[in-house]
Amino acid sequence: MRILAIDYGQARTGLAITDELGITAQGLETIHSDGNDKIILKKIDELLEQYEIEKIVIGMPYNMNGTKSERMEITEQFIHKLKCKYNKIKIDYMDERLTTVQAHKTMNFLGVNKHKKKNIVDTISAVYILEAYLERQKNI
Repeated sequence: MRILAIDYGQARTGLAITDELGITAQGLETIHSDGNDKIILKKIDELLEQYEIEKIVIGMPYNMNGTKSERMEITEQFIHKLKCKYNKIKIDYMDERLTTVQAHKTMNFLGVNKHKKKNIVDTISAVYILEAYLERQKNI
């Protein structure tokens, strides 16, 4: 059984998934949705058919001081859609602060072309969200 991680954004959404044993995280893709959640939900439908996903983890965009950001409300609306559509799948949350910063540092270290960064930063962020979630689960 796998865990799917989502780095939700109105323009782009990154996806990552665990291996079958739930040990490692791999980036899947970045969805360009331009505010259309139906595009994201359609992709999730495809992933649910392809993989045995038991849980979805979504990054929560807190401010650096731990308060709710403006984006949090938009993310919570998307989570509501997930819960309504996928009511048999557990949905959990993970603080996503600094995941985009980490993703940019990784891409800079690897020398990723600046034109390619926009297309993969959200996927890498989803991997970091999933890795942090897996680490948190080990410590529970």
